Amino acid sequence: MSNTPQPAPVVSEHIELKARNVSFAWEKTPLHWVPGDPFTGHMINVLHLLLPAGERWFVHVYKQVLPYIRDERLREDVIGFIGQEATHSAAHDDVLPHLKALGLDPTPYTAQVDWLFEKLLGDRTLPPGRAREWWLMERVATIAAIEHYTAFLGDWILNADALDKRGADAVMLDLLRWHGAEEVEHRSVAFDLFMHVDGGYRRRARTWATAFTALVFLWQRGARFFMANDPSLLDGRATFRAFLRAGRQGTLPTTAAMARSIPRYLSRTYHPSQEGSTAQAVAYLASSPGANGGR
Repeated sequence: MSNTPQPAPVVSEHIELKARNVSFAWEKTPLHWVPGDPFTGHMINVLHLLLPAGERWFVHVYKQVLPYIRDERLREDVIGFIGQEATHSAAHDDVLPHLKALGLDPTPYTAQVDWLFEKLLGDRTLPPGRAREWWLMERVATIAAIEHYTAFLGDWILNADALDKRGADAVMLDLLRWHGAEEVEHRSVAFDLFMHVDGGYRRRARTWATAFTALVFLWQRGARFFMANDPSLLDGRATFRAFLRAGRQGTLPTTAAMARSIPRYLSRTYHPSQEGSTAQAVAYLASSPGANGGR
């Protein structure tokens, strides 16, 4: 257990976490679900490629770390987190057959992502003791770093009014905002768990660098894959210029906002509860059609 002083959370923001019964109907969602802007849609579609394998990996790692938890409330939070992440994985997985039916087969890319999480970041044949525990703590720290960005994206999508103004598909927006709201709702769990079982600053900084580099690499590869294989585009390309333009228009996060998120996570006084709004997340979850069984 960590002896490192832990940054103070916003106690009033703590709520009980639970997996929700979600349902999304994809039959009427077009391939270019942001009208006239395939690039923005495909940049966000990368989530459907990364998250199923990634969140299954989160669940697998957290089941291994449960015996290390000595705080009962944190244990309950982690169990709630596991339930929510398993549901996220299944919901995004359900989008992939729809994309394939529209002529865009994601299988070649998802196979690469599966290899990353199952082989490169998966369990290793290590002797019991310090080596095995070291590898577990590395992965717990990596998840905390990734969750910093999923919470960042969750907060962004909840406030991305530009997508509504552009006429983005309502079902896709609901999926993204349901998921984003739950990421905001449980944004402190991964960090609190890391601080509880390890908390070392050097490990936090090192695994942040690894996670950030991997996310940027995988995201640009996924966007390029979608644009290049979109059957309706003659010369589909994913460019940094297009990303900057979408950020200025508000249909994607800005590079400045992402850059500002880096020193926040690396600050020794950082705590995820300092960012985003649980009240906003819970309010969206109460009104979301998909988060209430597709009502």
